[in-house]
Amino acid sequence: MEIEGLHKYELRPLPYSMDALEPYISKDIVDVHYNGHHKGYVNTANTLMDRLNGIIKGDVTSYDLHGVLRAITFNINGAKLHEAYWNNMAPSGKGGGTPGGKLADLINKQYGSFDRFKKLFTEAANSNPGTGWALLVYDRENSNLQILTIENHFMNHIAEMPTILILDEFEHAYYLQYKNKRADYVANWWNLVNWDDAEKRLEKEL
Repeated sequence: MEIEGLHKYELRPLPYSMDALEPYISKDIVDVHYNGHHKGYVNTANTLMDRLNGIIKGDVTSYDLHGVLRAITFNINGAKLHEAYWNNMAPSGKGGGTPGGKLADLINKQYGSFDRFKKLFTEAANSNPGTGWALLVYDRENSNLQILTIENHFMNHIAEMPTILILDEFEHAYYLQYKNKRADYVANWWNLVNWDDAEKRLEKEL
């Protein structure tokens, strides 16, 4: 039987133009972030998938499987988290505000109000000690909307919790524009949140 091997990943187009997030996130940042970092994660993941396929098929006899799998995890997570991040934002003037629908109901039920949730999510984002992500995830087991932080691309992740809302906190997401003022970037990001996308992500899990 011929081994098909594992399939590769695709860099999907941005859901808007490079300058669509201005003035909150500049065109230059989006260009470097998407065409440099995000594309780099996809390309590196695919290079590693080629190596893993060689291992699976027996074409590669000398390898460090743990190292290959760790690098694959890092780069696939980098690719997937970035795709969620882009889709989780809307062009300036079309995002921000407050959520509606089931997401709003659950936020109000579990956090008391949107303002209280926003304050806690912002605190979580600003408390992240290094590069990583702030996320709102949904736990099917107990219907919780759980705020998480992820360091890098593969630490502090709780299994089986799909992403509802995500904020990239790597320096490449903001430094060209905000320098070391990450809190300003976090505050302005709320003007871009695509609540329709977040609502669709939640509805898929209910």
